[in-house]
Amino acid sequence: MAQIETRTHGFSASLSPDELKSLFRGHPGGVAVITADAGDGPVALTATSVSSVSADPPLLIFSISALSSASDVLARAETVVVHLLDAHDLEVAELGASSGVDRFAETHRWSRLITGEPVYHDVRAWVRCAVVNRMDTGTATVFAAHALQSHIERDVEPGVPGDALVYHNRTWHRLGEHSRI
Repeated sequence: MAQIETRTHGFSASLSPDELKSLFRGHPGGVAVITADAGDGPVALTATSVSSVSADPPLLIFSISALSSASDVLARAETVVVHLLDAHDLEVAELGASSGVDRFAETHRWSRLITGEPVYHDVRAWVRCAVVNRMDTGTATVFAAHALQSHIERDVEPGVPGDALVYHNRTWHRLGEHSRI
């Protein structure tokens, strides 16, 4: 696993963790739930760090905190499923963001793909990915993942706002026609 070396040499100061959190609290992020199973049971977590980085080859990245209850499984999983959510999927987003709950107790909400990964039903879209790289970065791990298979339940036409779900300033928001400027 690659590791980013934290260097302060040459810098007289850096932002504190609270300053960085305040800075990004005003920067909205799309909402995704990431699921995986490294052989000892499924895990899920909500993330706002998912980004597409390349169409050819089809690559995306995301990061997770080392403090996440899912971090151990994600460190070992060869594949993951990234669920890209909209406002209709708020319950799934909240489930993935809740601590101390069994995210797979409601068996009608999810199943396994033929390849074994846990996938939630009826979400806007999901993509099954092979993890191609992990990079430890301070208190988080950045994952690079190669998109292998996808499903779109609710497509959004180009230029139409749809019902995007974003997280901004510690609150869920729905983007739609009302939020277009």
